Amino acid sequence: MASDTPPVVHWFRRDFRIADNRALHAATTAGLPVVPVYILSGWKKRHHWTGPKRQHFLCRSLGSLSKNLGTIGGTLVVRQGDAVAELRQILRETKASALYFNEDPDPFGKKTEAEVRKLCGELGVECHSFHDATLHAPDEVLTQGGQPYRVFTPYSRNWLNLEKPAPLPVAKKITTPGGLESLPLPTVAVWDMDEPEGDFVEAGERAARERLKRALEAKVGHYQALRDFPAEEATSRISQDLRFGLISIRTVYAKCAEAMAGTRGKVREGFETFIKELAWREFYFAILHHYPEVLDHEFNPEWRGLWWAEPDGKFEAWQQGRTGFPIVDAGMRQLLHAGFMHNRVRMITAMFLTKDLHLDWKLGESWFLQHLIDGEIASNNGGWQWSAGTGADAAPYFRIQNPWSQTKRYDPEGKYIRKWVPELANVPTARLMEPPKDGRPIAAGYPLPIVDHHAERDRTLAIFKKHKEQRT
Repeated sequence: MASDTPPVVHWFRRDFRIADNRALHAATTAGLPVVPVYILSGWKKRHHWTGPKRQHFLCRSLGSLSKNLGTIGGTLVVRQGDAVAELRQILRETKASALYFNEDPDPFGKKTEAEVRKLCGELGVECHSFHDATLHAPDEVLTQGGQPYRVFTPYSRNWLNLEKPAPLPVAKKITTPGGLESLPLPTVAVWDMDEPEGDFVEAGERAARERLKRALEAKVGHYQALRDFPAEEATSRISQDLRFGLISIRTVYAKCAEAMAGTRGKVREGFETFIKELAWREFYFAILHHYPEVLDHEFNPEWRGLWWAEPDGKFEAWQQGRTGFPIVDAGMRQLLHAGFMHNRVRMITAMFLTKDLHLDWKLGESWFLQHLIDGEIASNNGGWQWSAGTGADAAPYFRIQNPWSQTKRYDPEGKYIRKWVPELANVPTARLMEPPKDGRPIAAGYPLPIVDHHAERDRTLAIFKKHKEQRT
């Protein structure tokens, strides 16, 4: 290193931005050189919690971050391996005086943070960590008795009444010392994966800001009315941006509150509903924080030990969008092609797996995370357990969505189905909303339904009822 002034290190994790980044802001205002670092994970080929599409988006987002850091004088240093070991090496070779990072909301990241804090103590390096991923930390939103909420509505009332933190300004000019070794910006090949094929959203901080701008101008005002219709372009599409920190939750809330000011009627309801979805996101983060066992067990202890079927060919049909239920297949094919699925369809496909196929929600949870670009451990787990009837504030086990009636209600013209299941492009709309009565496929090359929904619904009710009886 050329400089004699000890720098500070900023460790990027899920905060790929230079605007309103709490840890980066603190690091860049310390008056010292800054070493921005990202450490690539060292696993290869396959991971339980991610896949090629999300890693591809991560790589493109890192490229954008590198360019943005360059505009303020910084240089991104890329390493790969165990985070603690790599940070030890970086802190030693830079003789850094301090480490800055934003905290991870999931248990795996928290475990690493504990080891990093211990490392800093060992090396005599100041350690500064910041809550950044949510508007309110899990311990900020508690009952009057100081306990975590288990139900969303009272949680959301408390959450909505709390004063929201304002965004911080963009990081100012920084200087990164020279002479530091860095790997090239990655592609998915560093994990021994092939480049994914599909139509993916644009990565990067600027793209995220543009998505939010378009959403606030043209979508959020209609959010309450249109958000459940997958054929409509009515959702914000910023979920992956929040997941990777391409935009901060403080900026999202502030821009939303600004756009909502002066609105009334249905438009105001749209903004209010959208803000409640931000609260749902933080509710699931809080559940994971206070009850990390939900990753391995049902949140509701009453349903632990519930019988699930062994995965078979029906599971593969669900994975590939070949179930013979058009709305289910459309969702699963959208997932495979775009790394995204509309939220209403996420519920339909999840409930189909757990209630029609009687398969463990953890199978679907993992499959979604391996394909969703916006895969967020807390929200994904919360959504799957909600659909299975086992989670926090979940749908009762006897509430079982009918894929045919869900189609009639939320894709009444069949537009979403036809977009993602081209075999059904010329099928009359009415035939998309009920099982075939003649025992023949509704289109050439398209499978018959792999189960009878009504029969499987009755079976699900019997399974849950038997489990309850056995526990009493």
